[in-house]
Amino acid sequence: MIGLHDDAGAAPPVSHAPALAAKTFAVQGWLQAGLGLEHRPQQEQMARAVAAAMEGDEVLLFEAGTGVGKSLAYLVPGIIQALDQSRQMIVSTHTISLQEQIETQDLPLCRRLFESVGALKPYAKFKSAVLVGKANYLCTTRLAHALQGRQELFPTAEQAELQRLAAWAKTSREGLRHELNPAPAPEVWEVVNADSSACSHKNCAGGGCFYQRARARLRQAQVIIVNHSLLFTHLNAGGASEKGGTRGVLFPDDFVVLDEAQTVPEVATEHFGLRLSSYGTDRLLKYLWHPQKKRGLLHRLGGAREKQLVEEALEAAEQFFGFLRDSLLARQPVVRLREEGFAEPWLDAPLLALGKAVGALADRLDDGRDRDELLEQRGRLTTYRTGIRQFLGLNAEDHVHWLERSGRKGQIVTLRTAPVDVAPYLREHLLRRKTAVVFTSATLAMGGQIEPYQQRVGAEEARAVVVASPFDYERNLRVYVAADMPLPSPADARLAVDALIDYLEFCTLQVAGGSLVLFTSYHDLRRCADALEPVYARHRRPFFMQGAEASRTELARRMRSAGNAILFGTDSFWTGVDVPGDALSQVVITRLPFDVPTHPVAEARAEWIRERGGNPFNELTLPEALVKFRQGIGRLIRTQTDRGLVTILDARVLAKAYGRLFLECLPKREYQRLTRENRAARFKPFVCSDPR
Repeated sequence: MIGLHDDAGAAPPVSHAPALAAKTFAVQGWLQAGLGLEHRPQQEQMARAVAAAMEGDEVLLFEAGTGVGKSLAYLVPGIIQALDQSRQMIVSTHTISLQEQIETQDLPLCRRLFESVGALKPYAKFKSAVLVGKANYLCTTRLAHALQGRQELFPTAEQAELQRLAAWAKTSREGLRHELNPAPAPEVWEVVNADSSACSHKNCAGGGCFYQRARARLRQAQVIIVNHSLLFTHLNAGGASEKGGTRGVLFPDDFVVLDEAQTVPEVATEHFGLRLSSYGTDRLLKYLWHPQKKRGLLHRLGGAREKQLVEEALEAAEQFFGFLRDSLLARQPVVRLREEGFAEPWLDAPLLALGKAVGALADRLDDGRDRDELLEQRGRLTTYRTGIRQFLGLNAEDHVHWLERSGRKGQIVTLRTAPVDVAPYLREHLLRRKTAVVFTSATLAMGGQIEPYQQRVGAEEARAVVVASPFDYERNLRVYVAADMPLPSPADARLAVDALIDYLEFCTLQVAGGSLVLFTSYHDLRRCADALEPVYARHRRPFFMQGAEASRTELARRMRSAGNAILFGTDSFWTGVDVPGDALSQVVITRLPFDVPTHPVAEARAEWIRERGGNPFNELTLPEALVKFRQGIGRLIRTQTDRGLVTILDARVLAKAYGRLFLECLPKREYQRLTRENRAARFKPFVCSDPR
């Protein structure tokens, strides 16, 4: 069991976090004296609030505007609390970039602070670790067994891949899949990764297994960094309660900080439901026995009967998922289901028979690796069978049920469910675990109110605080709104895109530094890119766009390096892009980020709101758009010395009643109206310190 506090029955030691945090973040405090960092009143307020919440094992919601320095404000009191009470602090983020920042910048800064101040020196010994899913690790025990049986398990080409993994294992420090380039073949990695009961402390003794070593580091760590997706995957599987803890969220007796918490409701909704695919079913069955390649777990441990049962289950799976694909998903990739009887339970009996046969094989074996793996596969077969039965019966009454078609050829069918209201699940798995849970972000409030967010996460009774950014937006930010842009209309779609192209050419070429152009539609992005890429080439301006192979992280890196690039991005680029300095001198909002509620989850939530007498636009669509808008404009000013423009090319902020709510989200209330006639005179970019 992972956890540092073994004597759960004893009274917890005294926490010095509130007193030491106050001295650290005060005017002329240890942060200034030890590291030479400036005093920020908002950061001090946050550190004090976080320390008090951690000491009292309370829930806290804290919106800290850009530049507050929220990472240090929760890490410093959190590390002190963790060491004082022999507990673990879980820090969960949404983006890889923030996770890397905490690991490589913020935690080393905390260590430097602790080492520089006598009263804090005992805390400099803290240990940290990053929690990664088991399937990402190589298990050297499974690798050794695969090498022994490679003639039976793999054809010649895959045996070469296995040898490549064996050579890599001798030099790898972490044994993580992403270290390998090219990536390992999925069918080989499946046999050697740690996501199996065969990879256990019992079977992998001696310290040679990468996952078991990582698990040992986790046991010793006071700070564990994880991403929201993995956190909620574990919580859906039981979290601390599944491990026997009465207090704690992920591990017994831990406490949690959720950074980038604006994404928590969405990520939690994704994970507190069912996701079961034709691809996953096929892999599960072929791991047991692959009829074409004549390999699998049952090749060695089973007989003709068990292999025949796998082949019958594969045929039933093709019949079941093929029916869903060819009938219900033939015309559209996403279909919501409202009534039972849409498909027959073709897979039920084959999975039941196969599960019993695999269990019987396990019962004939002595305790050991083979028995453990057979029992694990029986458990997975049972999980799949139960999931499909419940899905066909639409048993989860508080969930929405739907089908998805995906994959390059549209052949993968996925059964999906999600809670319509995620708040009860967050209360159960997060808020009522008798431990501190801190939600923080630069954008929790919606239209100036944090109550809607509290309701979405089930934290209506929790303390909530909002502090503004310390940045000088009045001096360093200019806001422009295109007043003569056509309002969105299907009849005028072509006219609107032509006007958008005209405005983009003007405002991006007027700015000597870089511009991030945010779209809500990839179709619009593509049309604007086709029209403007030659223009930018003539002006020798680097141009990057989402969807042209490179990842968001790589595109942001290229933008920082170029200094005067123009980057077109859609959905994921509204958050998590960090390009300080003149390399990002302008953020352009092409359209207000309204999501059309056509997805089954959004549709079901809208119905749920109507049933309660509410207005789905005001309670769902508009608040989510306001948060996303705030995230988008928050890409611009990232440091005290940054300055630049926010240019809004959607006239609805002026023409619609709700437009004022978007304008009130701006960190600066003063803005200039642009038209084609006056823009040359009114549009005034800042002079770049290093224009290229």
